[in-house]
Order: sequence, then structure tokens, then C-alpha cells
Amino acid sequence: MDAIDVIVTKRDGGELSGEQIAWVVDAYTHGNVAEEQMSALAMAILLNGMNRREISAWTEAMIESGSRMDWSALDRMTTDKHSTGGVGDKITLPLAPLVAACGAAVPQLSGRGLGHTGGTLDKLESIPGWRASLSAAEMLDVLRATGAVVCAAGAGLAPADRKLYALRDVTGTVESIPLIASSIMSKKIAEGTSALVLDVKTGSGAFMKTVERARELAATMVDIGRDHGVRTVALLTAMDRPLGRAVGNAVEVTESVEVLAGGGPADVVELTVALAREMLAAADLPGTKDPADALRDGSAMDVWRKMISAQGGDPSAALPVARESHVLTAPATGVLSTLDAYGVGLAAWRLGAGRARKEDPVSFGAGIICHAKPGDHVTAGTPLLTLYADDPARFDRALEALTPAIKIGGAPDLLPLIIDRLR
Repeated sequence: MDAIDVIVTKRDGGELSGEQIAWVVDAYTHGNVAEEQMSALAMAILLNGMNRREISAWTEAMIESGSRMDWSALDRMTTDKHSTGGVGDKITLPLAPLVAACGAAVPQLSGRGLGHTGGTLDKLESIPGWRASLSAAEMLDVLRATGAVVCAAGAGLAPADRKLYALRDVTGTVESIPLIASSIMSKKIAEGTSALVLDVKTGSGAFMKTVERARELAATMVDIGRDHGVRTVALLTAMDRPLGRAVGNAVEVTESVEVLAGGGPADVVELTVALAREMLAAADLPGTKDPADALRDGSAMDVWRKMISAQGGDPSAALPVARESHVLTAPATGVLSTLDAYGVGLAAWRLGAGRARKEDPVSFGAGIICHAKPGDHVTAGTPLLTLYADDPARFDRALEALTPAIKIGGAPDLLPLIIDRLR
């Protein structure tokens, strides 16, 4: 086949055959299709889209570019969750041990953050000794011992996606829903889980800013899962305000442990329990212990401690604390009508909790604690947010991001925490 023919077909609004898709993805992975040619094809896909058959074939080609994980040696069903990311989204931390405590196995491959949304691995790496990189054999050992594992994906999993993801990032083609959906689902399907629950976020702090776009992405991913024999459900959830009260790395671990101890912010608990119930149902384990009970009786906390210890971490160790703090007080008395997720995430990033490039380090202690949530009554001069950073010079830039993100006035106009469910 010829790359130009594939490009021209999609450029002119045509439908790519399964053979064309399999060939071009394989050839690109092995360096036989040039970067500029794949750039042109990605732009043609962005502009002209793909139908369900094309998206499914594209996903399959990316899966076939690498290895597939196999959990058949386990004595329980596997189930997994993927979030499209948001501000304060620490849900994986309490969710994985919670679902394991209810009888499922959770092989969770996660990533590091980039920009204003934090990464699960960054949060967990704030725990002294915790190790993100595990071999497949080590993952299996941790799953057998604890029921849950959270770690980095190996290089052999969907290598075509890794290469294409980097290309999309520099060619203005990140927003293509067929390419987003196939990127996420190729890794999740190659991960080998039998059931998958998607947390697709929408709002200012999410990649998908509107409910309509989020719903389109969710529906596309559910279709891909169904086409590949993976039971898949998606929840559309709100990201117009931060999730929980903590935004950062170590501060989010602390909040996650509070949830596992039976406390924590109501929104984090609600979403964690809702996703856990969906994961158990998708794995055909709806009659096991209810997740809310597993938070109350301490069994989820027991799995957390075992899981962290199994990956070299000390669940009892003190977490990093930033050297400097700054309290932002409420500018007026009234109802906090807006605490914009994007502004808070951008501020946390500027404090050092995130990174601009993949190779940048993060400050584990940097972040923000929100003392009030939208809808709360605040009094002028009382603490609204506490900012943490290792370098006090970072506070001014963080405060610049927060100024337009905070409004005190009438009742807030917020999205429901759980907007919709697709399956």
C-alpha cells in the first residue's frame, strides 16, 4: 500500500478500509510512514472524522502494535476504570482498593500529569518508597496478594499510540474524538481487563468543555469497548469545580486516605462509591459487598495498606509538605458562587504540583486546600484557600490564576456531579 493513497482517501472524505488502517498504523509504528505523512492523515481524520467501523479498526491496529496483558491466572474477575482527568481527581486512589475489597481484581495502569490536571502516579509517588514501574510478573504478584495494583504502563503496550500521541500533541490534532477514543481504549483493551468503567469529565477543568462533546467521546469509547468484547460503561461527571478539597499530589493522597477511613469530602465519596458499584456490576459481581460498607468497615483501608506496601511504599510514613504556605482570604461576605476548576488547576500547576513537559519534576508538597466549595457561605477575611509551594516566588503567579476563578454572589449554577450514564 501507499501512504499517499491512504491520506488522499481520508482527505477527500472517504472511508478507510480495515486493510488500509492496519497497514498505515503498522508502517508508521515501524518508521515506514514518515512523520509528515501521519501528520497529514491525523489532520484529515480531525477534519473529516471516522465512522464506528473505522474507529474500531484503528483501535485494533494500535492494540496489535504491541503486547496484550493476560490475567487468566487470577481467581477473580478483573475490572478497571479510566478517567479523562480533572482538577482534584484523586478517585483512582481510594477506588482501586475499594473495588478489590468487594471481590474484584483491579489492574490499573495510570499516567503522570501534564498541564493543569494531576497524574495518579505523581500523587502515589509522593508516598516514600512507592514504586510505579512494575514488570508484568510483579503486577500479577501484587494482584494475587492484594487484589489491586496501580502502576505505569510498560513500553510494550500499544506502542503505536505512544508515537501517535506525541505527534498529535505538536500538530494541532489532539481534539479529534476518533483519535482520543482509540488512544484511550487501545491501552485499556491491551491491558486485558474484562470490564471497564469510564469517567468522562466535562467543564472548565476537563479536556471536554461541554456536555455534548463529553457525551460524544463517551459514546464512542463505549462502542469501541463493545466491539472488542469488553463490557464498558461510561459516567459523565462534572469538572466545572474542583473535585474534593485538595488539589496537588501529597495533599490528594491525604484526602484519599480520609475517604478510605470513612470520611473525606462528600463529592469524592459519592463518585468513588458510584464508580465502584459500576465496576462491580460490569464485572458481573453485583452481589458482593457494597462499596459503601467496605469504606465503613475498614476493609478498603486494609487493601490500600497492602497495595502500597506491596509496591515498596510505606503507608504510615509522613508525606511531603511544602516549605511555604499562603492563605487566600474571602474578598467579600456572601455565597461562593464560583470556584472555577481550570483556574484552581492552573494555580496548582504554577505552584509546582504539575509539569509543562513530561520530563519536568513535580513538587510533591505543592498544591491547594479549598476551605469552601461553591454554595458555601463565606465571610470576608476568613480563609478561602491555602496555597502550598516550595518557592514563595510562585505565589504571585498562582494568585493571578485564582483571581478570576473566584466569585462571591448568588447561588451557584453547577453541573450535577453525575450527569449521565452511557452503556
